[in-house]
Amino acid sequence: MARALSMRMWSSAFARPFHASHTAHDFHFDTHHFVQRLEREGLNRAQAQGIMGAMAEVIDESIRNMTSNMVTKAEQEKHQYTQQVDFAQLKSELQLIEKNDLASLKSDNDRLVADMEKLKQRLREEITRTQAGVRLDLNLEKGRMRDESSGQELKIKEVDTRIEQEIANLRTTIQQSKATTLQYLVGFVTGCSALLMAYLRFRV
Repeated sequence: MARALSMRMWSSAFARPFHASHTAHDFHFDTHHFVQRLEREGLNRAQAQGIMGAMAEVIDESIRNMTSNMVTKAEQEKHQYTQQVDFAQLKSELQLIEKNDLASLKSDNDRLVADMEKLKQRLREEITRTQAGVRLDLNLEKGRMRDESSGQELKIKEVDTRIEQEIANLRTTIQQSKATTLQYLVGFVTGCSALLMAYLRFRV
């Protein structure tokens, strides 16, 4: 019965809100009215005051705990301003980093383009030198082939000349042989005729 009464008094005490005013973290409520209410619930003054004191300590401790985690409007505005400043600084740093990165990328790109141009120029020069070397080799080979062809032609001409000379000599030899043979035949026929005439003369 006493426990039920105590619980009823606690619930009735908390059912009615108390008025608190925030002045330098000091919170107050009407303790006298609260004590009178406890007395109406059947408690004597000593019990009511004891409960009120305990309640006041608990409420004050709770309020102190809550207010210790709360910030004032000025502190909140200061924190927001600090965050805005930090955000602006971070944004500026990011923009600077981005600008530096873009400048670095542009510099790297320009350097790569310059290197590519140098490489292209070197390749063009190398191709030109190679083509010139190939042309020179071809011209030398053509000259060598022309020289060899000229030499072959000279050799062929020399052979033709020797053949013609041999043919001419052979013709001359044949003509001489013909003349000698003709002379021999003429002499032989003449001798035979003379012998025949001498033989006929002796027969007559």
